[in-house]
Amino acid sequence: MRIAVITDAWLPQMNGVVRTLTTIIAQLRSRGHEVQVTSPDLYRNFPCPSYPEIRLALAGKRAVGKRLADFHPDAIHIATEGPLGWAARAFCIANKRPFTTAYHTQFPEYVARRTGIAPQMIWPLMRRFHQPAERTMVATETIREQLRSKGITRLHHWSRGVDLEVFGPDHPPPDLFLNLPRPIQLYVGRVAVEKNIEAFLANTHHGSKVVVGDGPALSALKAQFPTAHFLGKRGGTELAACYAGADVFVFPSKSDTFGLVMIEALACGTPVAAYRVAGPIDVLCQSSGAMADRLEDAIAQALCLDRKVCLEAGRAYSWQASADQFLTGLTPIGKEPEGGIITPALT
Repeated sequence: MRIAVITDAWLPQMNGVVRTLTTIIAQLRSRGHEVQVTSPDLYRNFPCPSYPEIRLALAGKRAVGKRLADFHPDAIHIATEGPLGWAARAFCIANKRPFTTAYHTQFPEYVARRTGIAPQMIWPLMRRFHQPAERTMVATETIREQLRSKGITRLHHWSRGVDLEVFGPDHPPPDLFLNLPRPIQLYVGRVAVEKNIEAFLANTHHGSKVVVGDGPALSALKAQFPTAHFLGKRGGTELAACYAGADVFVFPSKSDTFGLVMIEALACGTPVAAYRVAGPIDVLCQSSGAMADRLEDAIAQALCLDRKVCLEAGRAYSWQASADQFLTGLTPIGKEPEGGIITPALT
């Protein structure tokens, strides 16, 4: 199958969306599918205000549409709601070509944290973007119900996975961890305002706080929390060693739809502490994580959990199964999707 993927989030960014897409695309290619990625690096682009690591492409329906038409895809998937996503959507609608979308991020809450615009002001835009899609792929049941309540109803389950060849409990901890006061509390991910990292760093539970990742809020958080340890970007076995060496993984975000880092931590045997919000509600159970209105309470509860049980919970996730779900969710051009909607052939 020839699959076109359009995404405004792409390398060299490194976040949950990019990691999900790059891993799934590698899975698809290993199975013999041909995948074309349309991303900001292919066009003139500029840094996103307040988040320069994100590049916004200067490309419209004509440029994106030509690339799609030249590829002659069997299926089109629009991954993000950025400029490229809107351009591809416009091309597909104008040319009566079916497409699928995905809801990776709580975009209304994301915008609210960065601009102060109320989330309810953004939802009509989200509804407009996703409603023409044959299916919108979502990672959890909580997000599925939220989207349904907002009028986005043609939904398909697409979960996430863990690279079990990389993430496991047997990695020796980083040297830094050997001398830190316990418990070691770990955060991994983008260092950005929407991740609510200040709530993690300000929590009063005793021990040491470690942040792995980079982003626009890094300098401000370093200045505000000088006793915390900021390790920068880590990947592969270095990242796995951080997970395995920590006593608890803290997930303070209230705007994620899944939280890939949670299952990576679990796959290393590390319990998770989080707020009781979308993402953690669907990923964690009482034996693998703790959720509470106060992070201090969640951390205290998580530290009492059995790491072997956490390990088993993390190992239940597979990128192979995630790729299967993604393929099932696609609408091949010229085929009839679920619901009896006839889609035209690509010419």
